[in-house]
Amino acid sequence: MNLIMFGPPGAGKGTQAKFIENKHGLKQLSTGDMLRAEVAAVTDLGLRLKSIMDSGALVSDDIIIELIENRIQKSDCQNGVIFDGFPRTLAQAEALDKMLAKQGKKIDHVIVLEVDEAALLKRIETRASESGETRADDNAETLKKRLEVYNAQTAPVLPHYKEQNNLRRIDGMQPIDTVTRQIESALSKQAAA
Repeated sequence: MNLIMFGPPGAGKGTQAKFIENKHGLKQLSTGDMLRAEVAAVTDLGLRLKSIMDSGALVSDDIIIELIENRIQKSDCQNGVIFDGFPRTLAQAEALDKMLAKQGKKIDHVIVLEVDEAALLKRIETRASESGETRADDNAETLKKRLEVYNAQTAPVLPHYKEQNNLRRIDGMQPIDTVTRQIESALSKQAAA
């Protein structure tokens, strides 16, 4: 099973992806985590990425697609993956479809966590204060930029998956366990269809 978690920054995609990963034996692929690992490795690419990420801008499709294509070849992805933070553009979605098709695979489920943007600002501030670790992208100004980018570039990807009849919308403003149950229900219903 391969699925995508969609939603604006701070919507809870990573949290829900971890629950799905544990329950279904899939591998969560967070492009954010992959990018941060590259930055932490202080490679030439990592240094370029740090500047891009700190500004709140999106990393180019070529770089993301290269990271993802290399990653999905690893043995821990053979049972399926959860894409968290990818694809962010229609070009990435089309490239992902082509990559998977070459391997005889497809996207089985697309889960969209819908949340109120004002509440997202509060979530990001809370996450930064509770975790005790400050990511450069965990601040209100950067989040506002990321929301603008999400609404302009990523949200328009959703019709691509709606046409494939695998898109499910979940109210991400509910308690975490309620969101988890609704995602499981959506996965079950779609699998039975």
